[in-house]
Amino acid sequence: MLLQRIITALILVPLVVLAVFQLPSEYFSLLIGLITLLAAWEWTNLIGIDSPVKRGLFLVALILPMLWLHFWTQFLEVVAQVLDWSDVRNYSGVLEWLVLVPLLFWILSMMLIRNSPAGILNLKLKMRYKALIGWIILLAAWLFLTRLRAFYGSEMTVYFLVLIWVADIAAYFSGKKFGKTKLSAEISPGKTVQGMYGAFIAGAVWAAAFIGYYSYHDGFIWMRVFDFILLSVLTVLISIYGDLFFSVVKRQRGVKDTGSILPGHGGILDRIDSLVAAVPFFYAGIVAIGLMS
Repeated sequence: MLLQRIITALILVPLVVLAVFQLPSEYFSLLIGLITLLAAWEWTNLIGIDSPVKRGLFLVALILPMLWLHFWTQFLEVVAQVLDWSDVRNYSGVLEWLVLVPLLFWILSMMLIRNSPAGILNLKLKMRYKALIGWIILLAAWLFLTRLRAFYGSEMTVYFLVLIWVADIAAYFSGKKFGKTKLSAEISPGKTVQGMYGAFIAGAVWAAAFIGYYSYHDGFIWMRVFDFILLSVLTVLISIYGDLFFSVVKRQRGVKDTGSILPGHGGILDRIDSLVAAVPFFYAGIVAIGLMS
């Protein structure tokens, strides 16, 4: 299993990095959109939607706002021309405020999982609410990953992706070596507090290395070093509880993986669960501290 995971990662990671650096923004957005739709298909199965028609409608419910958000500035331009309302162009930045919804959701989920794991495992939600949750978190992940790449560049996007990967690897191996105290035994017996600390340390080291590299090469000495490292560590924290959130849903459904498309990793959601939770938080932090302004 571990060998399969390594082989799959060795194939996928270079392809992802190549896509971040080489694809134009439109094609990058399309690629992330396709991955999001595959994850959405798995989500519908995870929450018990068996009808292909209903699952297809869920995908359409994601595609339509994706298109609207992607062409947001063009939409405002049309409104400005048709209504002769030039000031409407000033609303192009309103999309930034949409980050508050997933941000609050993931913080609340983390608190619930941390304080009442048994309670959240036994929480019974109607299917339409589960569908709404999936719609919000998947749409937000697509939106803010594409905006991270569009507004803050390929380097910052790769930094974020590597942060999640490094933290995941560090949590696994430090947990194997030093793990004694379960982080949330009811939800995921394999995760330990020591593994979480290992992820924090790895995230902080990666943040320091990133800052050091760009300080040396591009003169980013003015970067708010403490803020950036703190943001990175907190992003890792959110990613860990994002993983636990999807573990809750899988346990409620009675499955181990969300799918089988990736050898050794399970489904698409199994591979991007941490990222889905982390990207709105990281994006909000980057905007808040203005690292690249």
